[in-house]
Amino acid sequence: PLVEDSNLIDLAAAQDRFKALETLYPGKVGLIHGRMKGPEKDAVMAMFQTGDISILVATTVIEVGVDVPEATVMVIENAEQFGLAQLHQLRGRVGRGSQASNCILLYQGNPGETATARLAIMRDTEDGFLIAEEDLRLRGSGELLGIRQSGVAAFRLANLIEHRDLLATARDDADLILQTDPLLASSRGTALKQLLYLFERDAAIRLLSSG
Repeated sequence: PLVEDSNLIDLAAAQDRFKALETLYPGKVGLIHGRMKGPEKDAVMAMFQTGDISILVATTVIEVGVDVPEATVMVIENAEQFGLAQLHQLRGRVGRGSQASNCILLYQGNPGETATARLAIMRDTEDGFLIAEEDLRLRGSGELLGIRQSGVAAFRLANLIEHRDLLATARDDADLILQTDPLLASSRGTALKQLLYLFERDAAIRLLSSG
């Protein structure tokens, strides 16, 4: 959950969840969030690792760098708000020991088509490569020549997932052309510039020439 309540989305606050659980399990609950100082977080994690506390309420600050083999259950609130990569990272914080583990994804209301697809993928597989491919398919690849890091790539003919081997070959060929003909002055370079204009990608000429 988030550290503080938001007026825009109804998310459970980590501090409120901590207070509620502390009432039920006094002295057995810890809280970690990104606004805590390093020594404070380290102290809480040490208590969790030694078993002095058995429940840890945390924001996504625990997404990486946490290794507690004894942790066997994780509950992710408002899971529909997270991307696949982040859900996969969070789930990886449990099940690191020999005991069976479970990750419970909670969501509110009707999460929508894309969020439902993400939750279904998390339910059906633990394969990181498959999750990465599905994440790319759902989010989109963004722009190779631009600033968007997600969304549908504006390719006219290619699909990043279906044609990834061909695209790797095209990338290598483009690298070779830029090394041997950086100004696209040869007959092949001229043909490539015409293709870029044809597909309305002539801005790429300026971007590529800038390095």
